[in-house]
Amino acid sequence: MPIREEHSAARRSRGARQTVTAALALTVILFFLPLLAVRGDPLYQRGDGAQPSLPEETAPQVQETSSARDRGRIVRLKTDDGQVEELTMEAYLWGVVAAEMPASFEEEALKAQACAARTYTVVCQNSSSPKHPDADICADSTCCQAYIAREAAQARWGLNAGEYTDKIQRAVAGTDGLGVLYEGAPIQALFFSSAAGRTVDAVEVWGNSVDYLKSVDSPEGDEVPNYRTQVVLTADQVRELTLAAYPGADLSGDPAGWFGEPSLGEGSAVSSIPLGGVTLTGSQVRSLFSLRSASFTVSWDGTAFTFDVTGYGHGVGMSQYGANAMARDGSGFRDILTWYYTGAQVDFLW
Repeated sequence: MPIREEHSAARRSRGARQTVTAALALTVILFFLPLLAVRGDPLYQRGDGAQPSLPEETAPQVQETSSARDRGRIVRLKTDDGQVEELTMEAYLWGVVAAEMPASFEEEALKAQACAARTYTVVCQNSSSPKHPDADICADSTCCQAYIAREAAQARWGLNAGEYTDKIQRAVAGTDGLGVLYEGAPIQALFFSSAAGRTVDAVEVWGNSVDYLKSVDSPEGDEVPNYRTQVVLTADQVRELTLAAYPGADLSGDPAGWFGEPSLGEGSAVSSIPLGGVTLTGSQVRSLFSLRSASFTVSWDGTAFTFDVTGYGHGVGMSQYGANAMARDGSGFRDILTWYYTGAQVDFLW
């Protein structure tokens, strides 16, 4: 064979070996690349040479479909028929959110409600009630939290049952184990329907100041059903109701002078008001005359008293319609909770 042909053959042989070697190297790289990614090693660096930032280990990482924490905790519920039923926290919270908040609300508002309800439940579990010593909590909203069985809720929702069932399930699962804490302890996560521009400081309702239950702005308004209501009572009705509860009140004169000038707290809620010489809180007047809230004005027209009322509920803590308004404007459930519960944090309860 001529020398030139030998050189060409040698070059072809070396080229073939190089091609095979390169192919093998590429195969190895392609094989191990997914393993590197799965193992979590950084595949790139920022332009300034620093590694990509990772989530802080202390920040709760919640998967939308995870409910491992809630499924591992049992709640003993006293139902409306007096029976004590054991439910997982997940199943119980579904019934609470379905009963306490309209399922048509924004999902972030529903998540905020789930966190508040979970926190309230844990506080009840940590301190037994003499009203139901054999259960952690009851289904009476005037005592604890409202609760509705899944079948009953779905029957009430009709054609929306499938959508609303999944929506509430996502809200509970998406906040699995999370609650509201103040200085490391779960709070009394009180909530109510709607506020008249601002929530009410706890001291104005119950006489005790609570650091995280302060008055804050609340963005709901006339989109709330029955946001503005009226209660009309005759002088005889006001006299009868008042003297039954406060026999020391003097309602003998002209009805125009029975009510004195009200004192307002933060916002438009009545802090106190004289009635027949007895000074009552706004909450006492609300209860006495079955008003929807303590944000009211009262007037006398010569034949009857008219109470003009705004909002619904005791006004302390998280406003549900306010939470929905915040969610509609883009706030997440953490933002909502830390807005209504001053100085609190959202973190795992267990």
